[in-house]
Amino acid sequence: MIIKFIHIACVFLTFCSFSLRCYWVFTDSPVIQRKATKIIPHIIDTVLLASGVLIAVNLYEEFYRQPWLLNKFVAVIVYIILGSIVIKYGKTKTVRKLTCIGAYGVFFYIIAIAIYKFTIFF
Repeated sequence: MIIKFIHIACVFLTFCSFSLRCYWVFTDSPVIQRKATKIIPHIIDTVLLASGVLIAVNLYEEFYRQPWLLNKFVAVIVYIILGSIVIKYGKTKTVRKLTCIGAYGVFFYIIAIAIYKFTIFF
């Protein structure tokens, strides 16, 4: 139960962290270049990933056979790629804005998978 609470708290923190960093990117804030701004989100995301793996392993004996978990895993990878484009690799503000919208869409898709355990792609 505590692991699930940690996981949900990290979901909230990662959403807030991503949103704040997007704001700083779009307003050209120098805060985006600070060391803490670059390290703290990775700590949150590492705890989020570790708690998610622990939950999957503890709740599902053969977790790799759960189609909804595979969908969630693929969506997390897509979210990470889009987030990287928004924060680091986007060449123009338009590209960053579009990938930010996409990242939010994928984030909420991940939440929907977690709640309803449905699959679309696999």
